[in-house]
Amino acid sequence: MLVLSNLISKLKSQKITMNMVSLIIFVSLYFAVVFNYPINEKIYLLSQGNGLFLFLTPAILTCAFIIIFSIIAVPYLFKGIVIILTLTSSMAFYAALQYNTMFDYAMIENIFETNVGEASSYLSSTSIGYFIVFGLLPSLFLLKVTVIRNASWGKELFHRAALMSVAIVGLLLISVFYFKDYASIGRNNSYLNKMINPADAFNTVKYINNEYLTAPLDYITIGEDAEVIPAKNGKPTLMIVLVGETARAQNSAYNGYQRETNPYTKDLGLIAFQNTSSCGTATAHSLPCMFSNMVRTNYNRDRANNQDDVLDVLTHAGVKSVWIDNDGGDKAVAKNIEKVMISDTSSNEFCNGSSCYDEVLLQGLDKRIQNTTGDQLYALHMIGSHGPTYWKRYPENMAVFTPACNRSDIENCSDEEITNVYDNTLVYTDYVIAQTIAKLKSYSDKYNVVMLYISDHGESLGENGLYLHGAPYMIAPKEQTHVPFYIWMSDDYANQKGIDKASVVKKAATGQYSHDNLFHTMLGLYGVKTDAKDNALDIMAIHS
Repeated sequence: MLVLSNLISKLKSQKITMNMVSLIIFVSLYFAVVFNYPINEKIYLLSQGNGLFLFLTPAILTCAFIIIFSIIAVPYLFKGIVIILTLTSSMAFYAALQYNTMFDYAMIENIFETNVGEASSYLSSTSIGYFIVFGLLPSLFLLKVTVIRNASWGKELFHRAALMSVAIVGLLLISVFYFKDYASIGRNNSYLNKMINPADAFNTVKYINNEYLTAPLDYITIGEDAEVIPAKNGKPTLMIVLVGETARAQNSAYNGYQRETNPYTKDLGLIAFQNTSSCGTATAHSLPCMFSNMVRTNYNRDRANNQDDVLDVLTHAGVKSVWIDNDGGDKAVAKNIEKVMISDTSSNEFCNGSSCYDEVLLQGLDKRIQNTTGDQLYALHMIGSHGPTYWKRYPENMAVFTPACNRSDIENCSDEEITNVYDNTLVYTDYVIAQTIAKLKSYSDKYNVVMLYISDHGESLGENGLYLHGAPYMIAPKEQTHVPFYIWMSDDYANQKGIDKASVVKKAATGQYSHDNLFHTMLGLYGVKTDAKDNALDIMAIHS
């Protein structure tokens, strides 16, 4: 810290002068060479080690940045714009370098909708160091720069136009001689443009425009004709939906994982759907998608926010629906129903000061159930396996696999430690699922009881250099899109609802499913009749 303090003091005492053309060149080189090192390295590797690409890609990016910065180089504003880009790009640079994160629109959407507690989990000495070295110090340098004008405004504009012309000529020359090389790489790796830093700036502007500056779509009501088909025994239905967080199917014992990550439910008769894919790779995208009636290929977040989802349809059917959240927000899924946020992270026995263990979701549930009559549904939004602070997702006495990575900068942990800590989160989630089933069983004399668990997306644990989640779907590895999906129901429940349980069990092992099925399957599982339900997507109807 003393070295940093001395360095900042020296910067404050220095007087630096540059003309606008020099500043544009300097900033363009910094962004092209430093902040875009990940894409420079990636293209070099994709070129199979062609040394020319070590220089060509930074040259292309430098020319492109010169053109962009020349256009936005408005006197008195340019330094401020560049400083903001430098500070944000330093954080994006860290994420790209350490986790191979790409900042497409979906990632920006996820960042904006991340709460303070969740965002703080990404802080570490390494991430702060990157911010200081590559963001703060260059920004302080820019603050000290005095932009001087050595000529008239006319000549200044001429010099800037000349600089842009040189950059354009440079791009044209490179394209003439190396177009086929780059076209070949780009055609087979269309995600590369998402790696350019600060691509996040464009997507941020786009997100702000869509969310705050664009008039919302007209609201659409769905399934007003919905009604619950009475069970033969006359009992109302009690359903609990556990909305998992960041659980990947590859580490589930039900999906063939060699470790016992489902020790608490293995004898409870869960139906595990082996092949289930997510709608997205981040909560902000997947959560509203999975509860909507849209399929992944035509999903639109704006439309999802302005129409009924499956919880609303169930409400139309007379079901008392409640959303209880331990993961920072419902992403507008519970916009029309009762919502309970777990916010007290200090005084509760299931909380550790910064977050709460998922057992907290079951607290007070008995009182709610007992004070409500008729059909009920509780959607419990779990914090599950949310990283990188995996060790904070389970109590210490649930640490089955050791040694574990008990730090947020997981890139400094071994593969074994990362796998161990992640698997511990799955074991604890399994414990919560078992506790939920036990609670439902205690109400089986008064209700027809059923439970559904499904994760919003998966997680990368270092495979192919990827960590965490949020990769663009078209290139996302299966670790981020293959999710666990479990249903528990008693034989009596299946009989009362007319569900062929044996057929469901059989097909769950071989069928292909996705978040597209959730809307319609929840209605079918609950026993709701409505024109809004597509039987072709209702797993219960498919197999009944």
